[in-house]
Amino acid sequence: MKKFILGLILPLLYALTLFSAPIFTRQASAEHATYACICTDTAYFYASKDERRGLFLLPQTYYVKILSYDSEYCKIEYLYDSEYTQKLIGYAKTDTLTFVDYTPQTPYLVHIFPLEYTINSTQPPTDNLLDTITLTCAYYGDYLIGTQTYCYILRGDDFGYIPKPTDFTYPTNDEYAEYLLSQSKQEQTSQDSTAQPPNKMSPVQIATLIILCLLVPALATLITKPPKKPPYEDE
Repeated sequence: MKKFILGLILPLLYALTLFSAPIFTRQASAEHATYACICTDTAYFYASKDERRGLFLLPQTYYVKILSYDSEYCKIEYLYDSEYTQKLIGYAKTDTLTFVDYTPQTPYLVHIFPLEYTINSTQPPTDNLLDTITLTCAYYGDYLIGTQTYCYILRGDDFGYIPKPTDFTYPTNDEYAEYLLSQSKQEQTSQDSTAQPPNKMSPVQIATLIILCLLVPALATLITKPPKKPPYEDE
């Protein structure tokens, strides 16, 4: 009889727990992330897993694609093949990357700019003699040597460094900042919705509590009531 009564109580308690339990979500881990945002000014693109093989600093606020994860270095992909750019595959230190669980709309900085060379000539100017040459270059990132800053660029099919122009700028990517803002708003909304006064319960929870309040005293009485003694015949 006790087993039968407990069989009625336990499902009710389980139902109440089920309806009142909070829902938790889990973001993608670093090992399974597809992209990482560059949020520091120390994230180098390396040709190999070697600190001495740093080619340039990855532009802040933009992203790299994660090809494989490792606790020290991640294999990454940066930019893509186009008329003025080439895809690069290399490495970045894992602790300089901020892994994200979404696919950015503009992952890479595509910044094409003209590079003008002036030719010093002792020849008198003529209509056929060019004294300046303008080349189209693609910017990849900065490279620091002491106090001097250089740009790592692609010019045609050749990569190289040039002194960074004093007026050189590029637009920032606000996707990660907007993502953090949206996450903060969602968390605040979730906290506001769950932080309800104790008397505000769902209809299912109220009905379950009423049933428990009605059944528990009666069932407890049945459980604790001593069994009836069997009758005995008089001698």
